[in-house]
Amino acid sequence: MFAPHRSHAHAYSAVHIETGVHGADPHQLITLLLDGALSAIATAFNAIERGDIPAKGRAISRAVGIVDEGLRAALDLKNGGTVATTLHDLYSCLLVRLSQANLNNDAAALRECSALLTPLRNAWLDIGPNRLAA
Repeated sequence: MFAPHRSHAHAYSAVHIETGVHGADPHQLITLLLDGALSAIATAFNAIERGDIPAKGRAISRAVGIVDEGLRAALDLKNGGTVATTLHDLYSCLLVRLSQANLNNDAAALRECSALLTPLRNAWLDIGPNRLAA
């Protein structure tokens, strides 16, 4: 009659994320995407270490979706200049490395992806509207 506890936790998580997205400004949305991609990459890395190939595939698919449909799709290549072009190239590289990690169960490729995204996330936080106003 009732869904398992895991479904309740998933539903709460989905509502929490959706609420965060609806109340977020554009800067916060990119932060959420970067955090989501990094989290998915970490999940995939842990799944490879455990030998859980289905979980690895799901996590990498999630990371690919975030990078491609979220981060890369948000770029304004027409007006964004070299920053947008450089980010587009970085995201394209990440997509290739994520695909290789998935095909080859390559934890090193996932570490590389995380190492590329983490400084970007930190720099993004440093230029946040609240940090610049202070």
